[in-house]
Amino acid sequence: MTNEKHDPNRDPITGAPGAHPVGTGVGAAAGGLTGAAVGSAAGPVGTAVGAVVGAVAGGLGGKAVGEAVNPTAEDAYWRDNYKNEPYYNTQYSYDDYSPAYRTGYEARSRYADRKFDEVENDLRSDYERARGKSQLAWDDAKDATRAAWHRVERAIPGDADRDGR
Repeated sequence: MTNEKHDPNRDPITGAPGAHPVGTGVGAAAGGLTGAAVGSAAGPVGTAVGAVVGAVAGGLGGKAVGEAVNPTAEDAYWRDNYKNEPYYNTQYSYDDYSPAYRTGYEARSRYADRKFDEVENDLRSDYERARGKSQLAWDDAKDATRAAWHRVERAIPGDADRDGR
């Protein structure tokens, strides 16, 4: 995944490689909130400083998660491997599984500090909105979403959601 040749995700304004606005934005928002909460013990100034420091740190963390996810590479991986998964059902094609995988690998960066089980209801909603013509109901799609989620998690240094993976 991280060693595969992939799109450099160029910033649309500067052209610099490694632009991951969703991962960076989500990380910045989460970090800012956490920093503000921690800084509030020192009063209003501490809240402001904590929010800024937390946003910068969170943004960098979100970018790292974004770097770990290359949608083109993920799609190619799952297209080549979905039939080898234990939940694979021969009555469904890759087109049926694809929205479930996409839900998992895209959501991993949005919920970087949380466990799959903690956000399953959100993932179900995300999948239902994005499933298109897939024949998979959530109960059939959930394992594929979880597999994509954990594949991304294994590519991220450390154990972001502290589940031992």
